[in-house]
Amino acid sequence: MTPINSICIIRLSAIGDVCHVVAVVQAIQAFYPEAHITWVIGKTEAALLQGLPGVKFVIFDKGEGLRAYHKLRMDLPETFDILLHMQVALRANFAAACIRAKRKIGFARHLSKELHGLVVNERAPAPDRPHVLEGFAAFAHTIGVPRFTPTWDIPIASAQKQWLMALCHSHKIDAQDKVFIVSPGASNPERNWLPERYAQVIDYAAKQGFRIILCGGPTPQERELSHAIQRNCECSPIDIVGKTHLKQLLALLKRADIVLSPDSGPVHMATTQGTPVIGLYAHSNPARTGPFASQGLVAEVYHAVLLAQTGRNAMTLKWGRRLKGNNLMAQITVESVLQQFDKAARALENTHD
Repeated sequence: MTPINSICIIRLSAIGDVCHVVAVVQAIQAFYPEAHITWVIGKTEAALLQGLPGVKFVIFDKGEGLRAYHKLRMDLPETFDILLHMQVALRANFAAACIRAKRKIGFARHLSKELHGLVVNERAPAPDRPHVLEGFAAFAHTIGVPRFTPTWDIPIASAQKQWLMALCHSHKIDAQDKVFIVSPGASNPERNWLPERYAQVIDYAAKQGFRIILCGGPTPQERELSHAIQRNCECSPIDIVGKTHLKQLLALLKRADIVLSPDSGPVHMATTQGTPVIGLYAHSNPARTGPFASQGLVAEVYHAVLLAQTGRNAMTLKWGRRLKGNNLMAQITVESVLQQFDKAARALENTHD
């Protein structure tokens, strides 16, 4: 076998996807401990993964336009043994063209688009109906890494731990308190659940003795969603929407006992920290994009809606097909989410016995 001494990875975005890739990178590191790994990544995503052991990050800032590609060539003058090109977006394909590597491995032909096939000279096999993480894992298997159980080691620095301690202290959250985190907003508003239904779940959790924290980004839409939820609540959740950066949010998700969120980055961030996630899915197949380690906690109507819209099931259509419709999330009932909450809470109690 030809030695592999240097590996470059392209995965610029988004938060959930880079969380999946971390597990793949760390499996590669375990199998090739001497290999130097460079990861070309987006600016926001790099902030989340800052300090990842044994990885050199090269930030690709799409806001710089053409200058970003010139800068990438200057930052990476070497020729790598391997390029794992894990993104098919056009800007990522242009980035791959700027990187020198003996082997450039991309997605299978039927998954390629936007000139992806022109910048790779090998392709990773596509697993049959994979989760996104398993699709990325195929790249590792292509270079000899055997099948692996995903694990994650994303550092949380002392500054974030101190921030979390201060937050808990200010709200009188003790170490033995059970914490339920609700991250209600997705990047696409059509993937958001109804605020009054979030409120019902929050009130139920509060009555079960959980401390409730609302979190999310700083956008006006996320702030308004938080306010709408609180207007419908009987209890008073702690609201830190728009008040955290990604590393702080990661620390918070690690402290959580259960997380509730629609199809969004915090689902996968929580997964990296070993926290059970109740994922809410209507537009995308949770078997492909849901919380990898919490598939049994998903509350979804995707399969029912798919059947209603097409008359067919997911196994007979293109894998990962996304569904359209502004009111699909309204088909997820409070009862189905409470059922998953009770399941997660029982598992939590069992771990404490």
